[in-house]
Parts: sequence; C-alpha cells; structure tokens
Amino acid sequence: MVVRVIRFLLALYLCVAILYTTNYLLLSPLHSGLSFLVAHRRLALWSTSSFNSLISKRASYGKDSYSGSGPDVLLEGTSEDVIHWRSSAFALENGLGHEKPIVMREDLFLSKAFSGSMRPSKIVPFFYRATGVFDQEDITITTLVTSNRFQVFARLVERYSGPISVTIHVNNGTDHVHELLDSLHMLYLSSPKMASNVDVHLVIDAFDRQFNTWRNIARFFARTDFVMMLDIDFSPCTDFRTAIRSSEAAMEKLRTGTAAFVIAAFEYPKHADGIDESRFPRSKSALVSLVRAGKIGMFHASWGPGHSSTDYNRYYAAPPGEIYKVTSYQSAYEPYVIFKKDGPPWCDERFIGYGGNKAACLFEMYLSGISYYVLADHFLIHQNHLYEESARRTERRYNRKIYSDFKEEACLRYLKYFRDNDMLNTTRGYNVQGECKKIRSIARTAAQLIDGV
Repeated sequence: MVVRVIRFLLALYLCVAILYTTNYLLLSPLHSGLSFLVAHRRLALWSTSSFNSLISKRASYGKDSYSGSGPDVLLEGTSEDVIHWRSSAFALENGLGHEKPIVMREDLFLSKAFSGSMRPSKIVPFFYRATGVFDQEDITITTLVTSNRFQVFARLVERYSGPISVTIHVNNGTDHVHELLDSLHMLYLSSPKMASNVDVHLVIDAFDRQFNTWRNIARFFARTDFVMMLDIDFSPCTDFRTAIRSSEAAMEKLRTGTAAFVIAAFEYPKHADGIDESRFPRSKSALVSLVRAGKIGMFHASWGPGHSSTDYNRYYAAPPGEIYKVTSYQSAYEPYVIFKKDGPPWCDERFIGYGGNKAACLFEMYLSGISYYVLADHFLIHQNHLYEESARRTERRYNRKIYSDFKEEACLRYLKYFRDNDMLNTTRGYNVQGECKKIRSIARTAAQLIDGV
C-alpha cells in the first residue's frame, strides 16, 4: 500500500515537472514571440505616408470630422471609444431626462481637454496599461519621454518601484515611426517592473517639445491621488515615496491640496561624472560629502533663480526628518514637486519648446495658494546629457515674452477670484498678493484689487 502511494506521488511529481518545464521553456517564449509578431503585423497595416495622409485630411476637413482607418487599425479601435453622460438622478426621479446616455467620441473629448495645445493631434491614452493594482493614495511619477531617452526611462522604472504615467511623443512626420513603436514595444517587454508599474500614453503629431501638454496628459491619466512632476533625466536617489506614505503628517499635508513637496535637485559640474547613474550617492550624508568636496552642487547653478528658493544651505544643515517651508519664492522657481493630482492648476499649454514651461506650472500653482515644502532627507540627481543649444536659445527668447504675458494674466485672474470669494486676506490669498505686487506692469491694478478700490 505504501509503495503504491509513493509511486503515485512520484508520477504526480513527474507530471507537474513536465508541465512546468514545457510552460517555462516553450509556451511562455512562444506567447511573447506571438505578441510581438501580432504587434508588428499591426504596424505593417499602415505606412508613414498613409498616417500623414490621415493628418492632412483631418486638417482639411476639420480636426474632428474625419474618421478613417490609418493608425486606428494599429491603435486597437480607439476611434470607437466613447464618453457617456446620463441625465441627472433628480431629473430621472421626476420623470424627466432619458435613461439612454449621451455619447461623445473620445477624440472630441480629448481635443477639448487639451485644447491649449497645437492641433491636429492624436492622443492615445493607455496605449500600454500597467498590470499592477495601485493604492489610491500612492504617488505616481508623471513624466514625458522622447525616443532618444528610452534607456534613461528604463533606469527610472527600475529605480522607482511605484506607479509611473508617461507621455511618449511620436512624430508623425518621421520615416522611422515603425522603428520607434517597435522599440517602445521591446522596451515595455524588457522588464517586469515596466509591465506592472507603467502606463504609456501616446501623442501622435508633428509638434515637438510641447512639454506642458505632455505633462498634463501624464497627470490627467495617472491613477493615484498624488503625483510627482519629474523630468526624465533625473534619478530618484532616495526612497521619498515610502517616507511620505509612512508619515501621517506628510500625507495630511498632501491631502489638503494646498501643499507640494519639493525634492532638491543636484548636478555634477563635470559632465563625465554625471553620466553613470549607478555611481550616484544614495544617502544624504554621501551627497553632502560630495558637495563639500566641490564635486556636486545645485542643479543648473549658473541659473540661480531656477532652484535657489529651495535654500540649499538650510537643506544641508537640516536635521533628519525635517520638512521646511520655502519662504523666498520667486517666479523663475521650478523645482520637482509632489502634489495632489486633483485641484491644483494644470500646466499652461501655450508654452512650446524650451524656456518658462515648467516655471509657469509652478507659478500658477503658487498663485492658487499652494505652499512649497522641502523634504530635507531626499534628493534627485541630473543624468548629464548634451542639449540642443540652438533650439534652446531660440525657444527661450520667444517663451520669455509668453511667460511675461502669462504672469500678468494669471495674477489678474487669481486676484479677482480670491477677492470675489473673500479669500484675499486668508492664508491661501497671501501668495497672490505678494507675488503680483512685484509685476510692475500690473502693480497699480493689483493694488486696487487688493485694497478693494
């Protein structure tokens, strides 16, 4: 009897071992290979020329009037996606309205959601959707990636173990659009963390460097209550996510929607020292040692207004666990911040190219009554790379004028909002009062609004 039981268990073990080995060595690779072939076949269903033809037709007939094939074959029927609205419960309870929902095409909805951006444009939310289930109070990194930064993005995914929402721009005029999407597919299959943590949203158009539109898209489709606005070239060197989530005081600040946490940004002055992310310090003590040795310092130290409001001297001297308030804000300040997804203003989408785009996001957040707080235990380090200097010079020149006009407009809007709601003399109203008085061109009008004249 015992011998029969042993034989049965051995046979069962052999069957399980054979099934596991077959699945591991044959079925799983075959499934991955077939998935890639299916995606590649979809790519073959349309060419760059047909994609450009689609864009030109939409431009000729109206940005939402054309419906055809082209890339929608690749994008798995996104043209059929719709948004639903139903009559109010009050109307239905009183025999009014209609049970049948009003339907709007997703493309039309998104064209309004991002109406400040250049068009025609095709936005494809959740082109790849993470398999992970995220806690609602987690922190999603929101970022944007171009095709030449895929490997940098892969390193960010490995460093950050939480959710990431990324916008990827696909230039519809390129001859390499197929290769780009192939590279994206291979990137997404390259790491378990990529598939479990990263939501990818595509923007397909001919407009390069619409940074604020791309930031808004990544934030709009983030699936958690809190987000971090981060540029792809920065490496998170400390585990700020765990530190914030394990602190009830920090979480309570975020929940109010009137606080944003700053993660101090650093850079190696010597270009070669800042390329290999694996050699970056991972503790504040190691960082401060490098600072004292003159090997690392504030990000873009040559442009002090960008990050000096973080008060790096106070940061170096701060005791462990300290969270201190930024008290010397100025309008060029553009730190990397963690904040509540719903509530703070969105980035102004008029800014195209380098210069002023991120500062405008932070400026309007500040005017709305948000205070900035520095997490003194945590930091980011820039991964050095070459810049497009010619484009930066040109785009900064015209964005300087746009930013000047934007600050005036934003000040007048928020001054009126706070005055009409009797909030000018509250804690939230102090930011707009202090900052808008500094703008010479509207100082008199601002004073009249503040004094109620």
